[in-house]
Amino acid sequence: MAALRVVGIAGSFNRPSKTYVLVEDVADRAARRYGFERTVYDLSDVGPSLGSALWRKDLDDQAKGVIDAVVSADALIVGSPTYKGSYPGLFKHLIDLIDPGELRAKPIIITATGGGDRHALMVEHQLRPLFGFFMSHTLPTAVYGSDRDFENYKVSSEALSERIGEVVSELAAFFPAGDAILAAAE
Repeated sequence: MAALRVVGIAGSFNRPSKTYVLVEDVADRAARRYGFERTVYDLSDVGPSLGSALWRKDLDDQAKGVIDAVVSADALIVGSPTYKGSYPGLFKHLIDLIDPGELRAKPIIITATGGGDRHALMVEHQLRPLFGFFMSHTLPTAVYGSDRDFENYKVSSEALSERIGEVVSELAAFFPAGDAILAAAE
């Protein structure tokens, strides 16, 4: 039997990136708890063909590979930096190249980062409706981290760490064997 896979996609080009670090932290915890194989991408991994592609068939093999990994994942972690109260345009363009049926019923953890608290509702007002259109299962807990939650591009806030733990626990509704893996590790 093939291992379950969790894929993270951070909607940022910046390296280092708080968004990438957040998605990676969630992916690492999910992988440990549920025994997932895990991969995390950002928009730099998608590559330059994204900006000029009108259709998925217009993407180069590198970008197609990232989309194929996203749509074939057993669980998905989506993270977006917040720009002017929403997600970046190229991140949305990447999502637009995915057929809605390919994410149907997929469990998705939604995360976002921003400079301060005033953007915290971006996960509820932008990301949750976006993946609702795809009829995905966005988990009840969304994770938002502001600048003060990171130090040297690592999650440093106890409150953010606890929220990540909560959302990772919610994956048990889809992967109950993860509780057995967690118990065996303790």
